[in-house]
Amino acid sequence: MENFVLDMFNQYGYVALFFLLALGIIGLPVPDEFLLTFSGYVVYTGEISFTLTFCTAFLGTATGSTINYWLGRRYGLPLLLKFGPKIHISAKKIELTQRYFQRFGKPLIAFGYFIPGVRHLTAYFAGMSGISYRTFAMYAYGGAVFWAMLFISLGRMVGANWYLVTSIVHKVSLWAIPVLVVIAIGVIIYYIKVKNKKSYNMIKN
Repeated sequence: MENFVLDMFNQYGYVALFFLLALGIIGLPVPDEFLLTFSGYVVYTGEISFTLTFCTAFLGTATGSTINYWLGRRYGLPLLLKFGPKIHISAKKIELTQRYFQRFGKPLIAFGYFIPGVRHLTAYFAGMSGISYRTFAMYAYGGAVFWAMLFISLGRMVGANWYLVTSIVHKVSLWAIPVLVVIAIGVIIYYIKVKNKKSYNMIKN
């Protein structure tokens, strides 16, 4: 699949990048980070524009996420259980994402891009849960910006060693990203409590 992705990108450039990322987010077995990092390497060689590459990657990712959101909102879990295995989304991945979403909810829409096997499902679960499109867009598109920018920039920075990035990231992301999500939620809760406490003290005084 990786060779196919490279051939498509080398032949069709930005068009291939857009559609491959959109289809990858929907659930087809596209090596997303591999593709983003390689595109960053091609930016490093000077063959393509960083700005156009980033914009194309963001639009492809956002398109895939948006399609998943509306599919989840319209059809829900039965469709995913029926057709998920046909696009390599196993029942185990569905159950894992469901547990994550029940615990972390909205932040997972943004951070889910960094978790292998989960990023294909977070937008779908957001739609299923009834989260408004506006709220979904804020988290999903913000996460897409950071995800695309990070891997394109890494490919651009490491140059000819771009192929080493994804293997390292996959090993780290299996445990590091969930931990970061928990920390981020903890920080948000802490600041909300501090703010509420200050407001209460002001009212009391």
